[in-house]
Amino acid sequence: MIDTHQKIISDGLKKIIKKIELVRRSQDKKIIDKRLKEFLSFQKKGNDEWFFELCFCLLTSNWKAKESIEIQKKLIPDGFLRWNEEKLAQFLKKSGHRFWPQRAERIVLSRKYRNIKDVLSRESDKRSWLVKNIKGLGMKEASHFLRNIGFFDYAILDRHIISSLIDNSIIDAHKVLTPKKYVEIEKIMQKIAKKLGMSQGELDIYVWYIKTGKILK
Repeated sequence: MIDTHQKIISDGLKKIIKKIELVRRSQDKKIIDKRLKEFLSFQKKGNDEWFFELCFCLLTSNWKAKESIEIQKKLIPDGFLRWNEEKLAQFLKKSGHRFWPQRAERIVLSRKYRNIKDVLSRESDKRSWLVKNIKGLGMKEASHFLRNIGFFDYAILDRHIISSLIDNSIIDAHKVLTPKKYVEIEKIMQKIAKKLGMSQGELDIYVWYIKTGKILK
Protein backbone atom coordinates (compact mmCIF):
# COMPACT_ATOMS: atom_id res chain seq x y z
CA MET A 1 0.00 0.00 0.00
CA ILE A 2 1.28 3.48 -0.87
CA ASP A 3 1.48 5.68 2.22
CA THR A 4 -0.27 9.05 2.34
CA HIS A 5 2.90 11.07 1.66
CA GLN A 6 3.81 9.04 -1.42
CA LYS A 7 0.25 9.30 -2.73
CA ILE A 8 0.36 13.10 -2.41
CA ILE A 9 3.61 13.19 -4.38
CA SER A 10 2.21 10.80 -6.99
CA ASP A 11 -0.91 12.94 -7.40
CA GLY A 12 1.25 16.05 -7.73
CA LEU A 13 3.32 14.47 -10.48
CA LYS A 14 0.16 13.49 -12.34
CA LYS A 15 -1.13 17.08 -12.13
CA ILE A 16 2.04 18.53 -13.63
CA ILE A 17 2.14 15.91 -16.37
CA LYS A 18 -1.51 16.58 -17.23
CA LYS A 19 -0.88 20.33 -17.47
CA ILE A 20 2.11 19.80 -19.74
CA GLU A 21 0.20 17.41 -21.96
CA LEU A 22 -2.50 20.05 -22.38
CA VAL A 23 0.07 22.62 -23.50
CA ARG A 24 1.61 20.09 -25.90
CA ARG A 25 -1.77 19.79 -27.60
CA SER A 26 -2.17 23.56 -27.86
CA GLN A 27 -0.88 26.14 -30.33
CA ASP A 28 1.72 27.18 -27.76
CA LYS A 29 3.69 24.05 -28.57
CA LYS A 30 4.82 25.72 -31.81
CA ILE A 31 6.29 28.64 -29.84
CA ILE A 32 8.10 26.26 -27.48
CA ASP A 33 9.43 24.14 -30.36
CA LYS A 34 10.76 27.29 -32.04
CA ARG A 35 12.60 28.30 -28.88
CA LEU A 36 14.11 24.81 -28.51
CA LYS A 37 15.38 24.98 -32.11
CA GLU A 38 17.00 28.33 -31.33
CA PHE A 39 18.83 26.77 -28.40
CA LEU A 40 19.97 23.85 -30.54
CA SER A 41 21.25 26.27 -33.19
CA PHE A 42 23.97 27.33 -30.73
CA GLN A 43 25.69 24.02 -31.40
CA LYS A 44 26.74 25.45 -34.77
CA LYS A 45 27.80 28.84 -33.42
CA GLY A 46 31.27 29.88 -32.32
CA ASN A 47 33.10 30.88 -29.16
CA ASP A 48 31.87 34.48 -29.15
CA GLU A 49 28.19 33.53 -29.33
CA TRP A 50 28.64 30.98 -26.55
CA PHE A 51 30.49 33.56 -24.46
CA PHE A 52 27.71 36.13 -24.92
CA GLU A 53 25.21 33.56 -23.68
CA LEU A 54 27.44 32.82 -20.71
CA CYS A 55 27.42 36.54 -19.90
CA PHE A 56 23.62 36.56 -20.13
CA CYS A 57 23.41 33.78 -17.57
CA LEU A 58 25.75 35.72 -15.29
CA LEU A 59 23.48 38.76 -15.65
CA THR A 60 20.22 36.93 -15.01
CA SER A 61 21.37 35.08 -11.88
CA ASN A 62 18.96 36.14 -9.09
CA TRP A 63 17.66 38.89 -11.34
CA LYS A 64 15.11 39.42 -14.13
CA ALA A 65 15.38 37.46 -17.37
CA LYS A 66 13.55 40.00 -19.53
CA GLU A 67 15.75 42.91 -18.42
CA SER A 68 18.87 40.78 -18.77
CA ILE A 69 17.94 40.00 -22.38
CA GLU A 70 17.68 43.71 -23.17
CA ILE A 71 21.02 44.46 -21.51
CA GLN A 72 22.66 41.57 -23.35
CA LYS A 73 21.57 43.01 -26.71
CA LYS A 74 23.21 46.35 -25.90
CA LEU A 75 26.48 44.82 -24.67
CA ILE A 76 27.11 42.55 -27.68
CA PRO A 77 29.90 42.59 -28.71
CA ASP A 78 32.14 45.32 -27.25
CA GLY A 79 30.63 45.54 -23.77
CA PHE A 80 31.13 41.88 -23.05
CA LEU A 81 34.46 41.52 -24.82
CA ARG A 82 36.36 44.77 -24.33
CA TRP A 83 34.93 47.23 -21.80
CA ASN A 84 36.86 47.50 -18.56
CA GLU A 85 35.17 46.62 -15.30
CA GLU A 86 34.41 50.22 -14.30
CA LYS A 87 32.75 51.12 -17.61
CA LEU A 88 30.76 47.90 -17.62
CA ALA A 89 29.66 48.42 -14.00
CA GLN A 90 28.45 51.95 -14.70
CA PHE A 91 26.49 50.79 -17.72
CA LEU A 92 24.81 48.05 -15.67
CA LYS A 93 24.03 50.55 -12.92
CA LYS A 94 22.41 52.98 -15.37
CA SER A 95 20.48 50.06 -16.89
CA GLY A 96 18.97 49.31 -13.48
CA HIS A 97 20.73 46.04 -12.74
CA ARG A 98 20.44 45.35 -9.03
CA PHE A 99 23.86 43.70 -8.72
CA TRP A 100 25.84 45.90 -11.10
CA PRO A 101 29.28 45.80 -9.37
CA GLN A 102 29.34 42.01 -8.93
CA ARG A 103 28.08 41.26 -12.41
CA ALA A 104 30.64 43.53 -14.03
CA GLU A 105 33.40 41.84 -12.07
CA ARG A 106 32.20 38.36 -12.99
CA ILE A 107 31.85 39.12 -16.68
CA VAL A 108 35.38 40.53 -16.82
CA LEU A 109 36.75 37.51 -14.92
CA SER A 110 34.96 35.12 -17.27
CA ARG A 111 36.88 36.55 -20.25
CA LYS A 112 39.62 34.13 -19.29
CA TYR A 113 37.39 31.59 -21.02
CA ARG A 114 36.31 33.56 -24.08
CA ASN A 115 36.96 30.35 -26.00
CA ILE A 116 34.28 28.67 -23.88
CA LYS A 117 33.05 26.42 -26.69
CA ASP A 118 36.52 24.99 -27.23
CA VAL A 119 37.01 24.55 -23.48
CA LEU A 120 33.70 22.77 -22.91
CA SER A 121 34.22 20.48 -25.90
CA ARG A 122 37.04 18.86 -23.91
CA GLU A 123 34.97 18.37 -20.74
CA SER A 124 32.79 15.31 -20.12
CA ASP A 125 31.12 16.84 -17.04
CA LYS A 126 30.40 20.29 -18.41
CA ARG A 127 28.25 21.54 -15.54
CA SER A 128 30.78 20.63 -12.86
CA TRP A 129 33.50 22.41 -14.83
CA LEU A 130 31.38 25.56 -15.13
CA VAL A 131 30.51 25.62 -11.42
CA LYS A 132 34.16 25.15 -10.50
CA ASN A 133 35.70 27.63 -12.94
CA ILE A 134 33.19 30.42 -13.68
CA LYS A 135 32.64 32.73 -10.73
CA GLY A 136 28.92 33.41 -10.32
CA LEU A 137 27.67 30.16 -11.87
CA GLY A 138 26.06 27.76 -9.44
CA MET A 139 24.22 24.57 -10.37
CA LYS A 140 21.15 26.46 -11.60
CA GLU A 141 23.04 29.07 -13.63
CA ALA A 142 25.36 26.48 -15.17
CA SER A 143 22.36 24.35 -16.14
CA HIS A 144 20.67 27.43 -17.61
CA PHE A 145 23.71 28.23 -19.74
CA LEU A 146 24.05 24.65 -20.97
CA ARG A 147 20.36 24.48 -21.93
CA ASN A 148 20.64 27.78 -23.81
CA ILE A 149 23.52 26.47 -25.92
CA GLY A 150 21.74 23.22 -26.76
CA PHE A 151 22.51 20.75 -23.96
CA PHE A 152 19.14 19.56 -22.64
CA ASP A 153 20.21 17.03 -20.00
CA TYR A 154 20.05 19.36 -17.00
CA ALA A 155 17.24 20.77 -14.86
CA ILE A 156 17.14 24.53 -14.30
CA LEU A 157 15.76 24.74 -10.79
CA ASP A 158 14.88 28.43 -10.60
CA ARG A 159 12.21 29.85 -8.31
CA HIS A 160 9.42 29.24 -10.83
CA ILE A 161 10.26 25.55 -11.20
CA ILE A 162 10.75 25.07 -7.47
CA SER A 163 7.47 26.82 -6.63
CA SER A 164 5.64 24.64 -9.18
CA LEU A 165 6.95 21.52 -7.48
CA ILE A 166 6.03 22.91 -4.06
CA ASP A 167 2.56 23.99 -5.21
CA ASN A 168 1.90 20.46 -6.41
CA SER A 169 3.18 18.94 -3.13
CA ILE A 170 6.02 17.13 -4.89
CA ILE A 171 8.74 18.67 -2.71
CA ASP A 172 8.75 20.57 0.57
CA ALA A 173 9.78 24.21 0.81
CA HIS A 174 13.40 24.72 1.84
CA LYS A 175 15.53 27.77 2.40
CA VAL A 176 18.80 26.63 0.83
CA LEU A 177 19.21 24.59 -2.35
CA THR A 178 22.48 22.77 -1.71
CA PRO A 179 24.21 20.90 -4.57
CA LYS A 180 23.09 17.62 -2.98
CA LYS A 181 19.47 18.79 -2.77
CA TYR A 182 19.69 20.15 -6.31
CA VAL A 183 20.61 16.72 -7.65
CA GLU A 184 17.81 15.09 -5.65
CA ILE A 185 15.19 17.44 -7.14
CA GLU A 186 16.76 17.10 -10.59
CA LYS A 187 16.07 13.36 -10.40
CA ILE A 188 12.39 14.15 -9.86
CA MET A 189 12.42 16.39 -12.94
CA GLN A 190 14.15 13.60 -14.84
CA LYS A 191 11.37 11.22 -13.80
CA ILE A 192 8.71 13.63 -15.09
CA ALA A 193 10.61 14.18 -18.34
CA LYS A 194 10.93 10.44 -18.90
CA LYS A 195 7.19 9.91 -18.43
CA LEU A 196 6.53 12.63 -20.99
CA GLY A 197 9.17 11.40 -23.43
CA MET A 198 11.07 14.70 -23.44
CA SER A 199 14.38 16.10 -22.28
CA GLN A 200 14.81 18.05 -19.06
CA GLY A 201 15.57 21.17 -21.07
CA GLU A 202 12.25 20.83 -22.88
CA LEU A 203 10.42 20.08 -19.61
CA ASP A 204 11.85 23.24 -18.05
CA ILE A 205 10.32 25.45 -20.74
CA TYR A 206 6.91 23.83 -20.35
CA VAL A 207 6.87 24.15 -16.55
CA TRP A 208 8.19 27.73 -16.75
CA TYR A 209 5.53 28.62 -19.31
CA ILE A 210 2.73 27.08 -17.24
CA LYS A 211 3.92 29.01 -14.18
CA THR A 212 4.60 32.39 -15.81
CA GLY A 213 2.69 32.41 -19.10
CA LYS A 214 5.91 33.48 -20.83
CA ILE A 215 8.62 31.87 -22.95
CA LEU A 216 11.93 33.70 -22.61
CA LYS A 217 15.28 31.94 -22.33
